[in-house]
Amino acid sequence: MKTKMMMSGLVLVLASCTSTPQPNAEKKVDAQGKPVVYQIFTRLYGNTNTTNKPWGTLEENGVGKFNDINDAALQSLKQLGVSHVWYTGVPHHAVIRDYTAFGISNDDPDVVKGRAGSPYAVKDYYNVNPDLAVNPANRLQEFEALIARTHAQGMKVVIDIVPNHVARAYHSISKPVGVEDFGARDNTQVEYARDNNFYYVVGEPFNVPEALNNYRPLGGEAHPLSDGKFVENPAKWTGNGSRLAQPKFDDWYETVKINYGIRPDGSKDFPELPAGCAQKTVQEHYQFWQGKSVPDSWIKFRQIAEYWLAKGVDGFRFDMAEMVPVEFWSYLNSSIKHKNPDAFLLAEVYNPAEYRNYLQLGKMDYLYDKVEMYDSLKAIMQGKTGTSAIASVQAGMSDIEEHMLHFLENHDEQRIASPEFAGSAEKAKPAMVVSALISRSPTMLYFGQEVGEAGALESGFGDPSRTTIFDYAGVPAHQRFMNKGKFDAGQSTPAEKSLLQFYRELMTLSANESGFNGEYRELHGANLANHSGYDEQVFAFARWNTAQQWLVVSNFSATEARTFNLQVTPELVNAWNLSGSALLQSRLGNNNTYELVVRDGRAYVAIQLAPLESLVLQLQK
Repeated sequence: MKTKMMMSGLVLVLASCTSTPQPNAEKKVDAQGKPVVYQIFTRLYGNTNTTNKPWGTLEENGVGKFNDINDAALQSLKQLGVSHVWYTGVPHHAVIRDYTAFGISNDDPDVVKGRAGSPYAVKDYYNVNPDLAVNPANRLQEFEALIARTHAQGMKVVIDIVPNHVARAYHSISKPVGVEDFGARDNTQVEYARDNNFYYVVGEPFNVPEALNNYRPLGGEAHPLSDGKFVENPAKWTGNGSRLAQPKFDDWYETVKINYGIRPDGSKDFPELPAGCAQKTVQEHYQFWQGKSVPDSWIKFRQIAEYWLAKGVDGFRFDMAEMVPVEFWSYLNSSIKHKNPDAFLLAEVYNPAEYRNYLQLGKMDYLYDKVEMYDSLKAIMQGKTGTSAIASVQAGMSDIEEHMLHFLENHDEQRIASPEFAGSAEKAKPAMVVSALISRSPTMLYFGQEVGEAGALESGFGDPSRTTIFDYAGVPAHQRFMNKGKFDAGQSTPAEKSLLQFYRELMTLSANESGFNGEYRELHGANLANHSGYDEQVFAFARWNTAQQWLVVSNFSATEARTFNLQVTPELVNAWNLSGSALLQSRLGNNNTYELVVRDGRAYVAIQLAPLESLVLQLQK
């Protein structure tokens, strides 16, 4: 989930702490490749139903289950080099379906987006979405079995935690003994108290927002709770920070804002970290918080994280992390790392000015590289800018690049093959090569990306260009790959199979080859200055360590081939200790061998690139 609307004062830095890189940000030589994260939208992934009726029910359109993600599915992910599977939409969120037979209260369509509901409006953090279980009574056990299957295939499990907000009707029926619901002890007579879990619009009841563009819940279908009303008195602040008793339709009206001890004027009501904390280890952060009095919401989310760690979950993707104060992240993440030092902690942060604070002060492992790398690659693919933008982004991230997760698709973004993005999945090829290989960062794939899913369906609440996260639906290109549970591309088109093979080759390189976790040198500037066929639709760089040396060059043009001599700078000739000619072996696509000519301290290799082609060349010893 992302937004441009934030509460004033809630994006915070600690003025007393410096931003000097901590030890874990120093360059190093690893003997392995990089993490590969695969995002599965769990409700859609295993669904074989192809009806795709707008606003269709579960019975009409089908739904994927935990059990659908079988060994064949997981083995197919291993072929993509996947190390971590992010199962999206697992915690029990608000959903318009009657599960009262299992003790679950019905949700009100007036404060639920879509029929299947947003995964970011969590209703019960101590259980899982009943839609995802064959037997809703055993839903937690079915997810635990999926965790075990994933681990058996050698991969880690990541799920969402959404600390900024919860569903308007949050109520846990599964919480452990000793755990209280959010808001259970709130003083609702005041707008703010440190240990209140919510903020209140004192004296005013909540009113459902006025709909826009003729919107009607459930597409206008009659429902006993769909009456334009929702009882909440007093009203709570809305998830995106709106303080109105009647939020706007484009607010996150289905959610309520969590209070982390930030007063309404933006001041802090909790202990601050001491000076120099950016250089402190995660264990030193953990020790700092011991014995400190912290807001109640901090404790509740620590309990949630510890609950899922105990279930075998290996890490978390934190939704809209920058809307929560960075001191909380120091508290939570140090607690998580104390329990599991290898936990994988990924945060959705969109403000580049805050990146280093959330890494160094908040102790995140990884942040979304959306605003810098993703946005730049998308602009290049759309012909809005040249490839020099890549060099600029990489240079600006040099001190933290290994902590910036790269992606070209996720549930918030348009599908590459949609007309609104690139109109063709093939146009992702050069961008994927750059995204996956240019830095020591992990790479994330979104399910269906590797077979060119276009997200073209009108599903109900969800709009075309993005695969819906609100509705019951099937995902056509992925369903062809899934082949009724075989996960073997048995129904995929030739173009889809070819694209899948490209992704498998590329991501295997990223996951397994240690040189891509080593040093980096851009070759773009020197080659651009030569004016010899290399231009702003081409990008080249080198990566290496003591064991491997790689040259990577990509042609972003969808219509024109490129022929040129790729110049290798004297600095790189010296770093690689080159003398005399050498051979370069292609490791992506073709299996050709290229000659690297070395003369007088300079080197070059003759390159021919078809439209959208990339070469990934390994120096032969």
